[in-house]
Amino acid sequence: MANDVIIALDFPTREETLTFLDRFPAGEKPFVKIGMELYYAEGPAIIREMKARGHKIFLDLKLHDIPNTVKRAMSVLSRLDVDMVNLHAAGASEMMKAALEGLTRPDGSRPLLIAVTQLTSTDAAALKNELLIDAPMEETVLSYAQNAARCGLDGVVCSPLEASLVKARCGENFLTVTPGIRFADGDAGDQKRIMTPELAGKSGCDYIVVGRPITQAADPVAACRRAAKEFLG
Repeated sequence: MANDVIIALDFPTREETLTFLDRFPAGEKPFVKIGMELYYAEGPAIIREMKARGHKIFLDLKLHDIPNTVKRAMSVLSRLDVDMVNLHAAGASEMMKAALEGLTRPDGSRPLLIAVTQLTSTDAAALKNELLIDAPMEETVLSYAQNAARCGLDGVVCSPLEASLVKARCGENFLTVTPGIRFADGDAGDQKRIMTPELAGKSGCDYIVVGRPITQAADPVAACRRAAKEFLG
């Protein structure tokens, strides 16, 4: 399974996004994540522009609704030619199956579909006291991952702390896409369950999603290369 660093383009405008990407040499086309902030500001046009520039795209909208609504939304997203999309595993099996059906094009092709297990900003206390889930974090994530695998999804978004456990439970070919990545000498910010790129690479992560440690770095290109070097070993 290919490993890669995905840069989270958490910018509010097209202009700021392009200014950031233009700092990379012409031959470097990083895999990028377009999330809610940028997509809601710029719409499908930013996806088309990024694809025209040669970038692979993880469209991170975390769909979570009734099965029919998610199916129809995924059918629309499948036309954008992105490489990866996601939804919340908490939407349960019928929603995930409907999403997969909607995402699959008439010719049978589709982007990778992954399910968010628990956000890396959620800790054990919030899981128990606010979400009223008494199972430990690891078991909750693994249960969500197993549900996603049974529904035919390609993998999950989980913290790097759970990646090796997901692989053991769901198989080596089941993708683990992991945010919560911070350099050893960096700031954790609002993330609770974090890991360095180097340890993530040793823990079975297929893709690491890195935002602020790259986008807010004095030299983003150097930070991206550092993340890739540490992750890929």
